Amino acid sequence: MLDMIQGLFRPLDTDGPILFWAKEILGALLILAIFWMLAQLIVMALDKWGKRLASFTSTDLDDRILHRITPHVSRLLVTSGIYLAIRSLPLHEKLITVFSGVLFIVLVIIVFNLIYHAFDELLQWYIAGRQHDTDALISRHMIPIAEKVTMLFLMGAALIVILKHFNYDIFSLVTALGIGSLAIGMAAKDTLAHMISGFTLMLDQPFRIGDRIQLSGGQVGDVAGIGLRSTKIKTMDNQLLIIPNSDLCNTMLINQAFPDARAKGRVNIGVAYGSDVDRVKALLVATALEVEDVLRDPAPEAYFVSFGDSALNMSLFFWVEEYSRLFGTTDKVNSLIIRRFTENSIEIPFPIRTVIMEKGTN
Repeated sequence: MLDMIQGLFRPLDTDGPILFWAKEILGALLILAIFWMLAQLIVMALDKWGKRLASFTSTDLDDRILHRITPHVSRLLVTSGIYLAIRSLPLHEKLITVFSGVLFIVLVIIVFNLIYHAFDELLQWYIAGRQHDTDALISRHMIPIAEKVTMLFLMGAALIVILKHFNYDIFSLVTALGIGSLAIGMAAKDTLAHMISGFTLMLDQPFRIGDRIQLSGGQVGDVAGIGLRSTKIKTMDNQLLIIPNSDLCNTMLINQAFPDARAKGRVNIGVAYGSDVDRVKALLVATALEVEDVLRDPAPEAYFVSFGDSALNMSLFFWVEEYSRLFGTTDKVNSLIIRRFTENSIEIPFPIRTVIMEKGTN
């Protein structure tokens, strides 16, 4: 088709410079117009027939990918038309080389951009179908990281393709990058350790964003963000605690939101010697059940724990639906225990120390 178009508009020996260039430019514009119309036809076919074919599948993945890549297919065809139109012009060889090289780079960028958008749509679809699946290979918090890694990989592949097209020695570039990476790795080993630990946290998922965790140092807070270098934890005092990922990977912590959001509360209390232990335990359980936020299943339990110096030590255990309610529920239970003990004449003794002083004799 290209030869036919060039034959129709091939300049004659009798043509002057203006007519000569007019025919050449007209032929190039015709090539560009054909590819533009071809792009429009393919876009229309994808919108009409592609969607019909995609409707036969059980998932919407193909519809979403088709929607994302259709504009890039159109750009690819139009850019190819520009590439062929420029090459059809009788320009100087150096100009042809420059324009062809620039358009080849643009074509490579469009192709790899198309691949990236298709992969990104696949990733979004996978995460959307596994929102509540804790065993998913990739969590929704890893989407930005996966997108960045994919982009870096595609950029590297595109760079290699472009350098190969211009006959550059790829192996020397790879060697230089390897030596440079080694030097950077030696200089920034701590940062790399944090980054690798960040990937480990995202893959292993000992906690997720929004979970409440307790660190080995006793700090308690909600996970606000998991980054490549550090993890941000919002404490109960509304302060942001920033911990390097490698420290979190090598320490023991408690995830209060896992395996579920329920939390167990404990109230320790002492009663006077001579109190009816069974009656006190029954009263503690009944008092806990009066509080609305205390779960009925598992039911509250009370135990006689130990003999104290001045009291019989009792413990009440109860459960709440969410760990965020534990503090307030414990306050309600404590307040109600004092009231019920007063109503039932159960004494909570003060610590007693008996001091015997003997007068020495001379």
